[in-house]
Amino acid sequence: MPTAEELLAENQKLRSQIEAHGGKRAGSILEKAGLEKDLKPFQAELILMQKYLEQTKRRMIILFEGRDASGKGGTIRRVTRYMNEKHYRVVALGKPTSAVRTQWFFQRYVEHFPRGGECVLFDRSWYNRAMVEPVFGFCTPEEYKIFMKGVVGFEKDLVRQGTILVKLYFSVTKNEQARRFDRRKNDALRQWKLSEVDLQAQERWDDFTNQKYEMLKKTHSNHAPWTVIRSEDKHQARLNAMRTILNAVPYERENNDIDYVPNPEVVISGSREVEQMEAERIRRGKFAL
Repeated sequence: MPTAEELLAENQKLRSQIEAHGGKRAGSILEKAGLEKDLKPFQAELILMQKYLEQTKRRMIILFEGRDASGKGGTIRRVTRYMNEKHYRVVALGKPTSAVRTQWFFQRYVEHFPRGGECVLFDRSWYNRAMVEPVFGFCTPEEYKIFMKGVVGFEKDLVRQGTILVKLYFSVTKNEQARRFDRRKNDALRQWKLSEVDLQAQERWDDFTNQKYEMLKKTHSNHAPWTVIRSEDKHQARLNAMRTILNAVPYERENNDIDYVPNPEVVISGSREVEQMEAERIRRGKFAL
């Protein structure tokens, strides 16, 4: 954690850079503002979607999964920016306590499930057991096996009982993840985002890729499909995540001037991602995604 003196020094450094490259900096700020403006029509539709959930008492759960620095948190902030805080929650659970570890695995997630008319967004979810936990040895092989065998039925019951379930996996390349980690490391205002797990993510890239493959192959289903979002371009990832979420809810759209169809260059089904990963493994002898 940086000290107050370090933050002041970093702030002075930023001021000097802005003064030295004012035109370039201003252009970057204007470009970013323009990209944020592109999201506004979709954010307005998300408000209407939320009203539909409130009026019909439908429940909605959105899972945001993906590697570290894949853009999950930034997308969640854009999705919820203008939504009614009374009717949505963002859940990001930390490491389970020893007492929690004795419970039924799904219990600590179920405690945060939505009531009628509410949307809950999980910044990482029960799929920690399919990705992070087995890679770092936070669960036993038997615990992993039990989870993978039971999660499809668990989600089927959720959907059958009326919950709208959207599962998003943000896919970032190894080089882009490294670039984002470097930015966090060298930016005093972003260093808090780095963790020990982050620092090992590049070293264990292939392990995570293998777990991603197993997760998508075994837990993508008709009632709870995975949607994979290429997040190399953060703006396109956010925009197309919003499109995917809006398409999951049968609310009455108001703005007919915007394109609700996800960009096929950015969005792909979980089953198609598995096919592409398998084809890449045949060509190269290993997974690349």
